Amino acid sequence: MVESELVGQSAAMRDVRKLIDIAAPTKTTILVQGETGTGKELVARSIHKLSGRKGDLVSINCSAIPAELLESELFGYEKGAFTGAEKMRQGRFEMASGGTLFLDEIGDMPLPLQAKLLRAIENHAVQRVGGGKDIPIDLRLVCATHQNIESDIDAGKFRADLFYRINVFPIKLPNLAERSVDIPKIILELKKLIKKQLDCGPLPDFDDSAIQEFSRYPWPGNVRELRNLVERACLLFPGKVVSGKQVQDHLLRLKAPDPVAEQDALWEATADLAGTTSASTDDIESAPLPHPAHYKDWFAYFDSIDLRRHLQDVEIVLIEAALEKSNGMVSLAADSLKLRRTTLIEKMKKFLIQKTIV
Repeated sequence: MVESELVGQSAAMRDVRKLIDIAAPTKTTILVQGETGTGKELVARSIHKLSGRKGDLVSINCSAIPAELLESELFGYEKGAFTGAEKMRQGRFEMASGGTLFLDEIGDMPLPLQAKLLRAIENHAVQRVGGGKDIPIDLRLVCATHQNIESDIDAGKFRADLFYRINVFPIKLPNLAERSVDIPKIILELKKLIKKQLDCGPLPDFDDSAIQEFSRYPWPGNVRELRNLVERACLLFPGKVVSGKQVQDHLLRLKAPDPVAEQDALWEATADLAGTTSASTDDIESAPLPHPAHYKDWFAYFDSIDLRRHLQDVEIVLIEAALEKSNGMVSLAADSLKLRRTTLIEKMKKFLIQKTIV
């Protein structure tokens, strides 16, 4: 059973689940790569659950433990190995024997320790700090990092031989912006999880405008940030329907809602429900721009896209928005768009865009 944050029917997540199913029953070393908050530890849990191994899943974050203590945490130590070592202690490698060892943020491991890790992987044995005896281990190793290890190798921060040893079966996790089509399903699963863990009151719902706001937001914190936002909504809007404006005003930027302002917004939103009209060109052009990664799954849902027309429409929307922000000052608008003034003027002539003031 894959963890809740790994749900979704985007092509990227279907590929991740296929790779997990292929690798889990084997002893192959796996390297999980992905941005912070994409669910690397959840992949490790899923691999362990599907592996059939009888031992435990033992995890350690290599960036959270000081370098001078990390070796003893990994390999253990003998009694008297250093001041305060009053009795022998097993390390994480020994604890994970028979199960799975998850080394999170392995890219932050100090270089001297990388050599000892490589030896342990190749020999299937460890030596405790202060000891000289090899202790056999039988474990499945899963490593994870948010860093570009290839670049770290070039910079001399990571051993190439260790990278090739742990990168036997790579799994690349997409960021949330690359699979925004999964957000509604992820929200449903997160609400169930939050309800169970926090024992909170009635859960909020999110209308179409809220989902649209979620879909255009770049999510630098990925699924972890989305979970925080949903939990925030449970506290601020229990049992209510959350709109896109409330997502902007109170969830992406934490601000307690004003009950009077909420009521005014409700009247404003329902004032024109007497008649229904089709979307105008202005409505289309004022729609929020999607994150570029959102187009990755486009052809999984649609047959074609008029790329030239779409890119032109995007240019028009952004140029008009920049001119409006700068009160028609072309130089300021050009600065906002990172364009030369003459280039912006040429584009305005091409698209018949008028500035509001001279």
